[in-house]
Amino acid sequence: MLIPGSDVCVDIEKPAAGGRMIARHEGQILLVAGAIPGERVKATIERVEKRLAFAFATSVLESSPDRRAAHDPLCGGCVYAHIAYPRQVALKGDIIADAFIRTGRIALSERVGVVPSPEYGYRLRARLHVRENAAGFYREGTHTLCDARQTRQLSSGAMDAVDAALAALGDARSAVTSLELSENISADERALHFDITGEAPAIGPSLARAVETAGLSGCTARGRTGALAPVGRPTVFDPLSTLTNGRAVSGRLGRQPASFFQGNRFVLPELVVTVLDAVPLHGAVLDLYAGVGLFSVALAATGHARITAVEGDRASSSDLRENATDYSGAIDVVAGRVEDFIRRPRERVNTIVVDPPRTGISREAMDAVVAHGADRVVYVSCDPPTMARDARRLLDGGYRLTSLAGFDLFPNTPHVESVGVFDLS
Repeated sequence: MLIPGSDVCVDIEKPAAGGRMIARHEGQILLVAGAIPGERVKATIERVEKRLAFAFATSVLESSPDRRAAHDPLCGGCVYAHIAYPRQVALKGDIIADAFIRTGRIALSERVGVVPSPEYGYRLRARLHVRENAAGFYREGTHTLCDARQTRQLSSGAMDAVDAALAALGDARSAVTSLELSENISADERALHFDITGEAPAIGPSLARAVETAGLSGCTARGRTGALAPVGRPTVFDPLSTLTNGRAVSGRLGRQPASFFQGNRFVLPELVVTVLDAVPLHGAVLDLYAGVGLFSVALAATGHARITAVEGDRASSSDLRENATDYSGAIDVVAGRVEDFIRRPRERVNTIVVDPPRTGISREAMDAVVAHGADRVVYVSCDPPTMARDARRLLDGGYRLTSLAGFDLFPNTPHVESVGVFDLS
């Protein structure tokens, strides 16, 4: 029997979604942190549940050739840092395939290719927690801060700007609990959002000083009550030509730090182009969970028309509406919940693009998508298990999986983005 605190020696079999690796001990499944498939490790049991147990590797008895030294693998965004990068990419393809088999009951005929990324300086946005004189990520499974700079996920310029902004706040810094950074691809524009304990207008002068000192485009702040307080121009912009690998010749896309946006400066254009290639030029398009308009605006800028973009988040839908202004003849913006929009009768569209949160599409929305009967559904996902679940629903609704590709938007983590194309049979 496995008991918390006890040690076992196990062989690591394969990766599991979420970052741990699967092993077995006397028939019971263990999810082991800090290991690599093919290794034999000594692991300490953390907790035991009915069907599985959780453990962390304390020593490596038989090491993988893909093991490497890691600064702090438990610091946020570094769970895979002990694994050589080419092996990380391969494991992420395995994670997608395993999710499709286990969750979706879908056997893939080919290995899933994953587009790799440079490991460092890749992040365009990040949330940092602030405690006294420190700002950083949480260590995995704790509320203990670790140094975000040593993970090298953010550019050095971004970290310098964060440090300068916090220092410029002076005494008002004690009111900050966390911040969100948004940086553009070329790293020459940055904006911050501060979550504070008091009222945002009360620290307005300090925020203005932070913007000037750190060279920010602007910032926003929100207290526990009250409206969002903007200072300066809290938006960063990327040329659409950059986001589309040259497919669009003009225009730009802007976003506030509080808005959702994909996080990898290196792989993002390939992700966008993959979606562009999957959407036929002629025919109506419905973009659900449209965010700030990454796909809708890119589609409009490359010649598509009759696009309806739906987004429920207040900040993201505000940016979406602003970004769509130059394409008002091509994009109809709907600010509201996808579930409220999708249940209303409407003219049939040819392609539906969905980019839902990690929880995937709600049952109600997926039922409506299937019932709509679009010729093609392009599904962008940040979570293989929920994508596999929704893929099963599409297949049961008469669709077939035409293509599936992975994108490593978060190196040194177990997270992987996927794009699946489903065609109506």
